[in-house]
Amino acid sequence: MKYRQLTKEQLLELHEEFAKFLATQQIDVKEWETIKANKPEVADEELNIFSDLVWEDVLSKTKYLEHISKNDINLFKCSSKEIIRIYIKLNDTSKSFLDKNDFDWFLKNPVNDSVDYFKASKKYTEERNLELFKLIEMGSVISKGDLFKAISQLIQ
Repeated sequence: MKYRQLTKEQLLELHEEFAKFLATQQIDVKEWETIKANKPEVADEELNIFSDLVWEDVLSKTKYLEHISKNDINLFKCSSKEIIRIYIKLNDTSKSFLDKNDFDWFLKNPVNDSVDYFKASKKYTEERNLELFKLIEMGSVISKGDLFKAISQLIQ
């Protein structure tokens, strides 16, 4: 397996797509129930294949990731050849990016002395989608890139 199996919640959200996937394998509902009951390892393998297909599709379309924690924000722009990272450090420990009021304060005061910015880019050392997947597994979420674009213009 290249990535990880989708969670039960994710599979529930994608039940129609999974049914179509099974249909391409010539597996109908009745046969799927039989496979799950009698050959759980085969069912698990089908789930793994489907999960990898879904992850590959999602990651291929991913252009931006972000990870926000108490005192740090990591913003990523994911092109085909390299990843650009903007790192934002909040030096005022009385504030937190996780607090809505403090985050709003940051958006209104992005050039405050208590905020530091770093920007860098690097070529992928592994396959692009694997690197993005690892960032997601570490807590990053897919975004539309609004914050990345705004901060990128600010720190140019």
